[in-house]
Amino acid sequence: MAVTLGTKDRRSLAKFLKLSTRGDHDGVDQMVMSSKPFASQENYAKFLTLQYLFHLSVAPLYHHEPLQAILPGLSTLSRLDAVEADLADLGLVPQIDADMVAKVDDVYEAIGWLYCSEGSNIGAAFLYKETQKLYFDKDHGARHLASPIEGRALHWRQFVAQLDALELTDEQSHRVLKGAVDAFDFYKTTLRRIF
Repeated sequence: MAVTLGTKDRRSLAKFLKLSTRGDHDGVDQMVMSSKPFASQENYAKFLTLQYLFHLSVAPLYHHEPLQAILPGLSTLSRLDAVEADLADLGLVPQIDADMVAKVDDVYEAIGWLYCSEGSNIGAAFLYKETQKLYFDKDHGARHLASPIEGRALHWRQFVAQLDALELTDEQSHRVLKGAVDAFDFYKTTLRRIF
């Protein structure tokens, strides 16, 4: 049965994902802060490597034509270039193996990964403030955590509006949820591996 998300009689896709992944999201937050990424430049270098692996994994999704068709403007949102510039500022060249990068083939699961990636912009406000203790900012070392030009809240509202405009079946919505959970799990697994 087709489900039109975002109508008054049903939860929006974004709210469905938020409620369904609350524990996953909180787990990532706790793991990041317990790793003390801003305690030293060495720890921040590890955090940047973690961010690089996540954004390297999601970067192809931003340029995936079927996703661009349903999420207009998607190709302009990737932060991989900013992460790479931050790494360069610190003189870092991550040594990575192919198995450290996730590959997402299912278009609906990919939407879940993008939900996590774009949602991380909101939490990045706190992380960005912390980077300034290490003298990093939007021009050096912390570009990928800086606020989008239009502001974090508006950026997120625009993305959520696109999600909520999608017409998905229940099965497709649950594949989106699976993608979001997989993205959180990938981040946690990669964090453990690096830290």
